[in-house]
Amino acid sequence: MTGPVDGQDVDRAGGFRAGRPAADRGRAGVGFERRPERRGRGGQRPTAGGRGRPTGRSAADLPRHAAYQAVAAVNRDDAYANLVLPAILRDADLVGRDAAFATELTYGTLRRLGTLDAILTEAAGRDVARIDPPVRDALRLGAYQLLHTRVPAHAAVSATVDLVRSVGPGATGFANAVLREVASRDVDAWVARLAPPLETDPIGHLALAYSHPQWIVRAFAEALGGDLGETTRLLIEDNERPPVHLCARPGLADPVALADEVGGAPGAFSPSAVYSGGGAPGDLPALIEGRAHVQDEGSQLVAEALTVAPLDGPDGRWLDLCAGPGGKSGLLGAIAAQRGARLTAVEVSEHRARLVQQATRDLPVTVLNTDGRTVGATPKLAEGHFDRALVDAPCTGLGSLRRRPESRWRRQPSDLPALTRLQRELLSAGLRAVRPGGLVAYVTCSPHVVETHVTVTEAARRAGVPVDFVDARPLLPTGMPGLGDGPTVQLWPHRHGTDAMFLAVLRRG
Repeated sequence: MTGPVDGQDVDRAGGFRAGRPAADRGRAGVGFERRPERRGRGGQRPTAGGRGRPTGRSAADLPRHAAYQAVAAVNRDDAYANLVLPAILRDADLVGRDAAFATELTYGTLRRLGTLDAILTEAAGRDVARIDPPVRDALRLGAYQLLHTRVPAHAAVSATVDLVRSVGPGATGFANAVLREVASRDVDAWVARLAPPLETDPIGHLALAYSHPQWIVRAFAEALGGDLGETTRLLIEDNERPPVHLCARPGLADPVALADEVGGAPGAFSPSAVYSGGGAPGDLPALIEGRAHVQDEGSQLVAEALTVAPLDGPDGRWLDLCAGPGGKSGLLGAIAAQRGARLTAVEVSEHRARLVQQATRDLPVTVLNTDGRTVGATPKLAEGHFDRALVDAPCTGLGSLRRRPESRWRRQPSDLPALTRLQRELLSAGLRAVRPGGLVAYVTCSPHVVETHVTVTEAARRAGVPVDFVDARPLLPTGMPGLGDGPTVQLWPHRHGTDAMFLAVLRRG
Protein backbone atom coordinates (compact mmCIF):
# COMPACT_ATOMS: atom_id res chain seq x y z
CA MET A 1 0.00 0.00 0.00
CA THR A 2 1.36 3.38 -0.91
CA GLY A 3 1.80 5.65 2.07
CA PRO A 4 4.00 6.34 5.06
CA VAL A 5 5.52 3.27 6.69
CA ASP A 6 7.17 3.40 10.13
CA GLY A 7 7.03 7.14 9.97
CA GLN A 8 8.63 7.24 6.55
CA ASP A 9 6.95 8.78 3.53
CA VAL A 10 6.62 6.14 0.84
CA ASP A 11 5.57 6.70 -2.75
CA ARG A 12 4.96 3.64 -4.87
CA ALA A 13 5.44 5.42 -8.15
CA GLY A 14 7.91 8.05 -6.99
CA GLY A 15 5.34 10.48 -8.34
CA PHE A 16 4.56 13.73 -6.51
CA ARG A 17 7.27 15.68 -4.79
CA ALA A 18 7.04 19.19 -3.44
CA GLY A 19 8.09 21.45 -6.25
CA ARG A 20 6.93 19.15 -9.03
CA PRO A 21 6.05 21.24 -12.10
CA ALA A 22 2.55 22.61 -11.88
CA ALA A 23 1.67 21.21 -15.29
CA ASP A 24 1.82 17.74 -13.77
CA ARG A 25 -1.04 18.49 -11.45
CA GLY A 26 -3.39 20.99 -13.03
CA ARG A 27 -6.19 22.94 -11.43
CA ALA A 28 -7.19 20.55 -8.66
CA GLY A 29 -4.85 17.61 -8.94
CA VAL A 30 -6.10 16.39 -12.33
CA GLY A 31 -3.93 13.61 -13.63
CA PHE A 32 -3.49 11.78 -10.34
CA GLU A 33 -4.59 8.19 -10.42
CA ARG A 34 -6.80 5.90 -8.39
CA ARG A 35 -7.18 2.17 -8.20
CA PRO A 36 -9.82 0.69 -10.46
CA GLU A 37 -13.15 1.40 -8.81
CA ARG A 38 -14.43 -1.21 -6.38
CA ARG A 39 -18.09 -1.93 -5.89
CA GLY A 40 -19.80 -3.18 -2.79
CA ARG A 41 -23.18 -4.81 -2.41
CA GLY A 42 -25.74 -3.47 -4.80
CA GLY A 43 -23.00 -1.81 -6.85
CA GLN A 44 -22.45 0.95 -4.28
CA ARG A 45 -18.99 2.40 -4.00
CA PRO A 46 -17.63 2.19 -0.43
CA THR A 47 -16.90 5.42 1.45
CA ALA A 48 -13.46 6.32 2.74
CA GLY A 49 -12.92 4.73 6.11
CA GLY A 50 -16.62 4.68 6.84
CA ARG A 51 -16.46 8.45 7.37
CA GLY A 52 -18.28 9.29 4.19
CA ARG A 53 -17.26 11.28 1.16
CA PRO A 54 -19.14 14.50 0.34
CA THR A 55 -21.68 13.98 -2.39
CA GLY A 56 -20.47 15.15 -5.76
CA ARG A 57 -16.78 15.24 -4.80
CA SER A 58 -14.69 15.08 -7.95
CA ALA A 59 -12.03 12.42 -8.40
CA ALA A 60 -9.45 15.20 -8.73
CA ASP A 61 -10.10 16.36 -5.15
CA LEU A 62 -9.74 12.94 -3.53
CA PRO A 63 -6.03 13.32 -2.65
CA ARG A 64 -6.75 16.59 -0.86
CA HIS A 65 -9.69 15.08 0.96
CA ALA A 66 -7.53 12.12 2.04
CA ALA A 67 -4.87 14.52 3.33
CA TYR A 68 -7.54 16.49 5.16
CA GLN A 69 -8.83 13.33 6.88
CA ALA A 70 -5.30 12.45 8.01
CA VAL A 71 -4.43 15.93 9.27
CA ALA A 72 -7.78 16.20 11.05
CA ALA A 73 -7.28 12.82 12.74
CA VAL A 74 -3.82 13.88 13.94
CA ASN A 75 -5.01 17.22 15.31
CA ARG A 76 -8.41 16.08 16.59
CA ASP A 77 -7.71 12.59 17.89
CA ASP A 78 -3.95 12.68 18.62
CA ALA A 79 -3.55 10.05 15.92
CA TYR A 80 -0.23 9.30 14.23
CA ALA A 81 0.02 10.12 10.55
CA ASN A 82 2.04 7.02 9.71
CA LEU A 83 -0.75 4.87 11.17
CA VAL A 84 -3.88 6.61 9.89
CA LEU A 85 -2.82 7.73 6.42
CA PRO A 86 -2.24 4.26 4.89
CA ALA A 87 -5.77 3.19 5.87
CA ILE A 88 -7.24 6.40 4.46
CA LEU A 89 -5.40 5.93 1.16
CA ARG A 90 -6.52 2.32 0.99
CA ASP A 91 -10.15 3.15 1.72
CA ALA A 92 -10.10 5.95 -0.86
CA ASP A 93 -8.50 3.67 -3.48
CA LEU A 94 -5.61 6.09 -4.04
CA VAL A 95 -2.35 4.90 -5.59
CA GLY A 96 0.57 6.30 -7.56
CA ARG A 97 0.76 10.06 -7.83
CA ASP A 98 -2.64 10.46 -6.15
CA ALA A 99 -1.34 8.74 -3.03
CA ALA A 100 1.98 10.57 -3.26
CA PHE A 101 0.23 13.94 -3.45
CA ALA A 102 -1.94 13.11 -0.43
CA THR A 103 1.14 11.93 1.47
CA GLU A 104 3.10 15.08 0.65
CA LEU A 105 0.20 17.32 1.69
CA THR A 106 -0.25 15.42 4.96
CA TYR A 107 3.37 15.27 6.05
CA GLY A 108 4.28 18.68 4.67
CA THR A 109 1.40 20.37 6.47
CA LEU A 110 2.24 18.67 9.76
CA ARG A 111 5.93 19.60 9.47
CA ARG A 112 5.20 23.24 8.69
CA LEU A 113 2.30 23.61 11.12
CA GLY A 114 3.88 26.25 13.35
CA THR A 115 4.78 28.57 10.50
CA LEU A 116 1.48 27.98 8.71
CA ASP A 117 -0.48 28.81 11.85
CA ALA A 118 1.45 32.05 12.35
CA ILE A 119 0.72 33.06 8.76
CA LEU A 120 -2.95 32.07 8.97
CA THR A 121 -3.32 34.04 12.21
CA GLU A 122 -2.04 37.16 10.45
CA ALA A 123 -4.05 36.54 7.27
CA ALA A 124 -7.28 35.85 9.17
CA GLY A 125 -6.91 38.66 11.68
CA ARG A 126 -7.59 36.22 14.48
CA ASP A 127 -5.71 33.46 16.27
CA VAL A 128 -6.03 30.10 14.54
CA ALA A 129 -7.28 28.67 17.84
CA ARG A 130 -10.47 30.69 17.28
CA ILE A 131 -11.12 29.15 13.85
CA ASP A 132 -13.47 26.16 13.71
CA PRO A 133 -11.16 23.08 13.73
CA PRO A 134 -12.39 21.50 10.45
CA VAL A 135 -11.99 24.83 8.65
CA ARG A 136 -8.64 25.41 10.32
CA ASP A 137 -7.24 22.10 9.09
CA ALA A 138 -8.49 22.77 5.56
CA LEU A 139 -6.85 26.20 5.61
CA ARG A 140 -3.59 24.67 6.78
CA LEU A 141 -3.61 22.33 3.78
CA GLY A 142 -4.41 25.21 1.45
CA ALA A 143 -1.68 27.42 2.89
CA TYR A 144 0.85 24.60 2.54
CA GLN A 145 -0.02 24.23 -1.14
CA LEU A 146 0.28 27.98 -1.71
CA LEU A 147 3.61 28.39 0.07
CA HIS A 148 5.45 25.11 -0.34
CA THR A 149 4.36 23.47 -3.60
CA ARG A 150 4.06 24.52 -7.21
CA VAL A 151 0.32 24.00 -7.28
CA PRO A 152 -0.97 27.18 -9.03
CA ALA A 153 -2.43 29.65 -6.55
CA HIS A 154 -5.85 29.67 -8.19
CA ALA A 155 -5.98 25.88 -8.03
CA ALA A 156 -4.92 25.74 -4.38
CA VAL A 157 -7.47 28.40 -3.40
CA SER A 158 -10.31 26.92 -5.43
CA ALA A 159 -9.74 23.35 -4.25
CA THR A 160 -9.40 24.41 -0.62
CA VAL A 161 -12.58 26.49 -0.73
CA ASP A 162 -14.34 23.44 -2.18
CA LEU A 163 -12.96 21.40 0.72
CA VAL A 164 -14.16 23.99 3.25
CA ARG A 165 -17.59 23.89 1.61
CA SER A 166 -17.80 20.19 2.52
CA VAL A 167 -16.51 20.49 6.12
CA GLY A 168 -17.67 23.98 7.15
CA PRO A 169 -20.19 25.28 4.60
CA GLY A 170 -20.70 28.64 6.28
CA ALA A 171 -17.01 29.55 6.07
CA THR A 172 -16.35 29.50 2.32
CA GLY A 173 -16.19 33.27 1.97
CA PHE A 174 -13.90 33.53 4.98
CA ALA A 175 -11.65 30.77 3.62
CA ASN A 176 -11.44 32.39 0.22
CA ALA A 177 -10.42 35.74 1.74
CA VAL A 178 -7.83 34.20 4.07
CA LEU A 179 -6.23 32.11 1.34
CA ARG A 180 -6.02 35.05 -1.05
CA GLU A 181 -4.23 36.99 1.66
CA VAL A 182 -1.85 34.06 2.23
CA ALA A 183 -1.16 33.97 -1.51
CA SER A 184 -0.24 37.67 -1.53
CA ARG A 185 3.28 36.87 -0.28
CA ASP A 186 5.69 33.98 -0.65
CA VAL A 187 6.90 32.14 2.42
CA ASP A 188 10.14 34.15 2.70
CA ALA A 189 8.20 37.40 2.71
CA TRP A 190 5.83 36.07 5.38
CA VAL A 191 8.77 34.99 7.56
CA ALA A 192 10.40 38.39 7.14
CA ARG A 193 7.13 40.02 8.23
CA LEU A 194 6.32 37.76 11.19
CA ALA A 195 9.53 36.34 12.64
CA PRO A 196 11.47 38.23 15.30
CA PRO A 197 14.85 39.55 14.10
CA LEU A 198 17.58 36.94 13.88
CA GLU A 199 20.06 39.34 15.44
CA THR A 200 18.08 39.96 18.64
CA ASP A 201 16.06 36.73 18.99
CA PRO A 202 17.78 33.96 17.01
CA ILE A 203 15.83 31.13 18.65
CA GLY A 204 12.48 32.80 18.04
CA HIS A 205 13.42 33.61 14.46
CA LEU A 206 14.56 30.07 13.65
CA ALA A 207 11.50 28.57 15.36
CA LEU A 208 9.06 30.50 13.18
CA ALA A 209 11.13 30.32 10.00
CA TYR A 210 11.64 26.55 10.20
CA SER A 211 8.51 25.50 12.07
CA HIS A 212 9.82 24.03 15.32
CA PRO A 213 8.80 24.92 18.88
CA GLN A 214 11.29 27.29 20.49
CA TRP A 215 12.24 24.84 23.24
CA ILE A 216 13.24 22.25 20.63
CA VAL A 217 15.30 24.78 18.67
CA ARG A 218 17.04 25.75 21.90
CA ALA A 219 17.73 22.09 22.74
CA PHE A 220 19.16 21.45 19.27
CA ALA A 221 21.38 24.53 19.50
CA GLU A 222 22.70 23.44 22.90
CA ALA A 223 23.46 19.93 21.62
CA LEU A 224 25.32 21.50 18.68
CA GLY A 225 27.48 23.65 20.92
CA GLY A 226 25.56 26.84 20.22
CA ASP A 227 26.34 26.80 16.49
CA LEU A 228 23.29 28.53 15.00
CA GLY A 229 24.42 27.90 11.43
CA GLU A 230 24.51 24.17 12.01
CA THR A 231 21.26 24.37 13.98
CA THR A 232 19.67 25.98 10.93
CA ARG A 233 20.91 23.17 8.68
CA LEU A 234 19.43 20.63 11.09
CA LEU A 235 16.05 22.40 11.12
CA ILE A 236 16.03 22.52 7.32
CA GLU A 237 16.78 18.80 7.16
CA ASP A 238 14.01 18.07 9.68
CA ASN A 239 11.53 19.58 7.21
CA GLU A 240 12.67 17.48 4.27
CA ARG A 241 11.02 14.27 3.18
CA PRO A 242 13.33 11.47 4.42
CA PRO A 243 14.22 8.44 2.33
CA VAL A 244 13.12 4.96 3.30
CA HIS A 245 15.96 2.92 4.79
CA LEU A 246 15.92 -0.86 4.80
CA CYS A 247 18.01 -3.22 6.91
CA ALA A 248 19.32 -6.30 5.09
CA ARG A 249 19.47 -8.83 7.90
CA PRO A 250 22.97 -10.32 8.17
CA GLY A 251 23.07 -13.89 7.00
CA LEU A 252 19.64 -13.59 5.40
CA ALA A 253 20.10 -10.87 2.78
CA ASP A 254 23.05 -9.34 0.95
CA PRO A 255 22.78 -5.53 0.92
CA VAL A 256 24.03 -5.17 -2.65
CA ALA A 257 21.64 -7.83 -3.92
CA LEU A 258 18.79 -6.31 -1.90
CA ALA A 259 19.55 -2.88 -3.35
CA ASP A 260 19.28 -4.35 -6.84
CA GLU A 261 16.10 -6.15 -5.87
CA VAL A 262 14.39 -2.95 -4.65
CA GLY A 263 15.90 -0.61 -7.23
CA GLY A 264 17.82 1.26 -4.54
CA ALA A 265 21.39 1.61 -3.33
CA PRO A 266 23.51 0.31 -0.45
CA GLY A 267 23.66 2.62 2.56
CA ALA A 268 26.44 5.10 3.08
CA PHE A 269 27.62 3.79 6.45
CA SER A 270 25.89 0.75 7.94
CA PRO A 271 26.93 -2.53 6.31
CA SER A 272 23.30 -3.63 6.53
CA ALA A 273 21.64 -0.49 5.18
CA VAL A 274 19.87 -0.17 1.85
CA TYR A 275 18.22 2.99 0.57
CA SER A 276 14.92 2.06 -1.02
CA GLY A 277 14.33 3.02 -4.62
CA GLY A 278 10.62 3.65 -3.98
CA GLY A 279 7.53 1.54 -3.59
CA ALA A 280 5.67 0.32 -0.54
CA PRO A 281 8.10 -1.66 1.66
CA GLY A 282 5.31 -3.93 2.85
CA ASP A 283 5.00 -5.27 -0.68
CA LEU A 284 8.69 -6.20 -1.00
CA PRO A 285 9.41 -9.96 -1.00
CA ALA A 286 12.46 -9.42 1.22
CA LEU A 287 10.29 -7.93 3.97
CA ILE A 288 7.50 -10.47 3.55
CA GLU A 289 10.06 -13.28 3.82
CA GLY A 290 11.83 -11.79 6.85
CA ARG A 291 15.12 -11.14 5.05
CA ALA A 292 14.92 -7.40 5.68
CA HIS A 293 12.95 -4.78 7.56
CA VAL A 294 12.39 -1.02 7.50
CA GLN A 295 14.83 0.71 9.83
CA ASP A 296 16.64 4.03 9.82
CA GLU A 297 20.34 3.67 9.14
CA GLY A 298 21.17 5.42 12.42
CA SER A 299 19.26 2.80 14.36
CA GLN A 300 21.22 0.10 12.55
CA LEU A 301 24.54 1.78 13.35
CA VAL A 302 23.98 2.05 17.10
CA ALA A 303 22.79 -1.58 17.36
CA GLU A 304 25.73 -2.83 15.28
CA ALA A 305 28.14 -0.84 17.45
CA LEU A 306 27.20 -2.95 20.46
CA THR A 307 27.98 -6.15 18.55
CA VAL A 308 31.46 -5.06 17.40
CA ALA A 309 32.68 -3.64 20.72
CA PRO A 310 35.61 -5.76 22.04
CA LEU A 311 34.57 -8.13 24.81
CA ASP A 312 36.67 -10.49 26.94
CA GLY A 313 35.20 -13.79 28.01
CA PRO A 314 31.92 -15.47 26.97
CA ASP A 315 29.77 -13.80 24.36
CA GLY A 316 26.66 -15.92 23.92
CA ARG A 317 23.98 -14.13 25.96
CA TRP A 318 22.65 -10.84 24.62
CA LEU A 319 19.86 -8.61 25.91
CA ASP A 320 17.59 -5.99 24.35
CA LEU A 321 15.99 -4.37 27.38
CA CYS A 322 13.47 -2.10 25.58
CA ALA A 323 12.77 -4.16 22.49
CA GLY A 324 9.48 -2.92 20.98
CA PRO A 325 8.56 -2.77 18.18
CA GLY A 326 11.44 -5.07 17.22
CA GLY A 327 13.64 -3.46 14.59
CA LYS A 328 16.84 -3.55 16.63
CA SER A 329 15.94 -6.99 18.01
CA GLY A 330 15.60 -8.26 14.45
CA LEU A 331 19.05 -6.96 13.55
CA LEU A 332 20.67 -8.17 16.77
CA GLY A 333 18.96 -11.54 16.45
CA ALA A 334 20.28 -12.00 12.91
CA ILE A 335 23.84 -11.16 14.02
CA ALA A 336 23.47 -13.41 17.07
CA ALA A 337 22.47 -16.30 14.81
CA GLN A 338 25.72 -15.92 12.87
CA ARG A 339 27.79 -15.89 16.05
CA GLY A 340 26.13 -18.67 18.00
CA ALA A 341 24.59 -16.25 20.50
CA ARG A 342 21.04 -15.88 21.76
CA LEU A 343 19.09 -12.67 22.37
CA THR A 344 16.57 -12.04 25.13
CA ALA A 345 14.21 -9.25 24.06
CA VAL A 346 12.26 -7.52 26.84
CA GLU A 347 9.18 -5.40 26.19
CA VAL A 348 6.74 -4.10 28.80
CA SER A 349 3.81 -3.53 26.39
CA GLU A 350 1.91 -6.70 25.47
CA HIS A 351 1.06 -5.37 22.01
CA ARG A 352 4.63 -4.32 21.29
CA ALA A 353 5.94 -7.63 22.65
CA ARG A 354 3.83 -9.38 20.00
CA LEU A 355 5.39 -7.10 17.37
CA VAL A 356 8.84 -8.14 18.61
CA GLN A 357 7.86 -11.80 18.30
CA GLN A 358 6.73 -11.22 14.73
CA ALA A 359 9.89 -9.27 13.89
CA THR A 360 12.20 -11.97 15.27
CA ARG A 361 10.48 -15.13 14.11
CA ASP A 362 12.94 -17.88 13.11
CA LEU A 363 15.78 -16.06 14.90
CA PRO A 364 17.46 -17.12 18.19
CA VAL A 365 15.39 -14.66 20.22
CA THR A 366 13.37 -15.16 23.39
CA VAL A 367 10.76 -12.45 24.02
CA LEU A 368 9.80 -11.54 27.59
CA ASN A 369 6.72 -9.39 28.15
CA THR A 370 7.88 -7.63 31.32
CA ASP A 371 9.28 -4.36 32.62
CA GLY A 372 13.01 -4.07 31.90
CA ARG A 373 13.56 -2.46 35.29
CA THR A 374 12.77 -5.80 36.98
CA VAL A 375 16.22 -7.23 36.31
CA GLY A 376 16.93 -9.76 39.05
CA ALA A 377 13.28 -10.57 39.75
CA THR A 378 13.22 -13.70 37.55
CA PRO A 379 15.80 -16.27 36.46
CA LYS A 380 15.07 -15.38 32.82
CA LEU A 381 16.20 -11.82 33.57
CA ALA A 382 18.87 -12.46 36.16
CA GLU A 383 21.49 -10.00 37.35
CA GLY A 384 24.99 -10.53 35.96
CA HIS A 385 23.69 -12.99 33.38
CA PHE A 386 24.27 -11.24 30.04
CA ASP A 387 27.37 -10.41 28.05
CA ARG A 388 25.98 -7.56 25.94
CA ALA A 389 22.89 -5.42 26.56
CA LEU A 390 21.12 -2.76 24.52
CA VAL A 391 19.10 -0.12 26.38
CA ASP A 392 17.17 1.70 23.66
CA ALA A 393 15.32 3.85 26.15
CA PRO A 394 11.95 5.57 25.67
CA CYS A 395 12.61 9.24 24.92
CA THR A 396 11.11 12.40 23.45
CA GLY A 397 11.87 11.21 19.92
CA LEU A 398 13.29 14.61 18.95
CA GLY A 399 15.77 12.81 16.72
CA SER A 400 13.10 11.52 14.34
CA LEU A 401 10.97 14.62 13.79
CA ARG A 402 11.41 14.42 10.02
CA ARG A 403 9.67 11.02 10.08
CA ARG A 404 7.11 11.79 12.79
CA PRO A 405 6.34 15.47 12.32
CA GLU A 406 3.39 15.59 14.71
CA SER A 407 5.75 14.78 17.60
CA ARG A 408 7.31 18.23 17.53
CA TRP A 409 3.95 19.78 18.43
CA ARG A 410 3.00 17.20 21.07
CA ARG A 411 6.15 16.95 23.14
CA GLN A 412 6.69 19.47 25.94
CA PRO A 413 9.62 20.25 28.24
CA SER A 414 7.43 18.95 31.06
CA ASP A 415 7.78 15.45 29.53
CA LEU A 416 11.49 15.33 30.35
CA PRO A 417 11.57 14.67 34.12
CA ALA A 418 9.53 11.46 33.93
CA LEU A 419 11.35 10.27 30.82
CA THR A 420 14.84 10.91 32.18
CA ARG A 421 13.98 9.16 35.43
CA LEU A 422 12.81 6.13 33.43
CA GLN A 423 15.95 6.29 31.28
CA ARG A 424 18.22 6.26 34.33
CA GLU A 425 16.32 3.36 35.86
CA LEU A 426 16.51 1.31 32.66
CA LEU A 427 20.20 2.01 32.16
CA SER A 428 20.89 1.05 35.77
CA ALA A 429 18.95 -2.17 35.19
CA GLY A 430 21.00 -2.84 32.06
CA LEU A 431 24.23 -2.41 34.00
CA ARG A 432 22.99 -4.85 36.64
CA ALA A 433 21.99 -7.32 33.95
CA VAL A 434 25.47 -7.72 32.44
CA ARG A 435 28.30 -9.65 34.07
CA PRO A 436 31.52 -7.95 35.16
CA GLY A 437 33.28 -7.03 31.95
CA GLY A 438 29.99 -7.01 30.06
CA LEU A 439 28.91 -4.19 27.76
CA VAL A 440 25.84 -1.94 27.73
CA ALA A 441 24.91 0.34 24.84
CA TYR A 442 22.64 3.21 25.90
CA VAL A 443 20.69 4.60 22.94
CA THR A 444 18.13 7.35 22.51
CA CYS A 445 16.51 8.81 19.40
CA SER A 446 17.02 12.29 20.84
CA PRO A 447 19.92 14.74 20.94
CA HIS A 448 18.57 16.59 24.00
CA VAL A 449 21.52 16.79 26.40
CA VAL A 450 19.28 15.96 29.38
CA GLU A 451 18.32 12.66 27.72
CA THR A 452 21.84 11.92 26.54
CA HIS A 453 24.88 13.15 28.46
CA VAL A 454 23.08 14.02 31.69
CA THR A 455 21.14 10.75 31.85
CA VAL A 456 24.07 8.48 31.06
CA THR A 457 26.44 10.30 33.43
CA GLU A 458 23.95 10.23 36.29
CA ALA A 459 23.02 6.58 35.73
CA ALA A 460 26.68 5.56 35.67
CA ARG A 461 27.34 7.52 38.87
CA ARG A 462 24.39 5.90 40.66
CA ALA A 463 24.82 2.39 39.23
CA GLY A 464 26.24 0.82 42.39
CA VAL A 465 28.73 -1.12 40.26
CA PRO A 466 32.00 0.06 38.68
CA VAL A 467 31.38 1.53 35.21
CA ASP A 468 33.81 2.65 32.50
CA PHE A 469 32.94 4.49 29.29
CA VAL A 470 34.07 2.86 26.05
CA ASP A 471 34.93 5.20 23.18
CA ALA A 472 32.04 4.60 20.77
CA ARG A 473 33.65 6.30 17.76
CA PRO A 474 35.83 3.32 16.68
CA LEU A 475 32.72 1.11 16.86
CA LEU A 476 31.19 2.97 13.91
CA PRO A 477 32.30 2.55 10.30
CA THR A 478 35.61 4.11 9.33
CA GLY A 479 35.30 7.47 7.66
CA MET A 480 32.07 8.63 9.28
CA PRO A 481 32.32 12.42 9.64
CA GLY A 482 31.34 14.61 12.55
CA LEU A 483 31.49 12.08 15.39
CA GLY A 484 32.82 14.60 17.90
CA ASP A 485 35.36 14.17 20.68
CA GLY A 486 33.95 10.97 22.20
CA PRO A 487 33.51 8.83 24.12
CA THR A 488 29.83 9.12 23.19
CA VAL A 489 28.51 9.67 19.67
CA GLN A 490 25.66 11.81 18.39
CA LEU A 491 24.39 11.15 14.86
CA TRP A 492 22.54 13.88 12.95
CA PRO A 493 20.21 14.11 9.94
CA HIS A 494 22.19 16.99 8.41
CA ARG A 495 25.60 15.36 8.99
CA HIS A 496 24.91 11.69 8.42
CA GLY A 497 21.50 11.43 6.75
CA THR A 498 20.20 9.44 9.73
CA ASP A 499 17.88 10.11 12.61
CA ALA A 500 19.59 11.94 15.48
CA MET A 501 20.60 8.84 17.41
CA PHE A 502 22.75 9.07 20.56
CA LEU A 503 25.08 6.23 21.59
CA ALA A 504 27.04 5.64 24.77
CA VAL A 505 28.81 2.33 25.43
CA LEU A 506 29.63 1.36 29.02
CA ARG A 507 31.58 -1.55 30.41
CA ARG A 508 30.73 -2.95 33.81
CA GLY A 509 33.81 -3.25 35.98
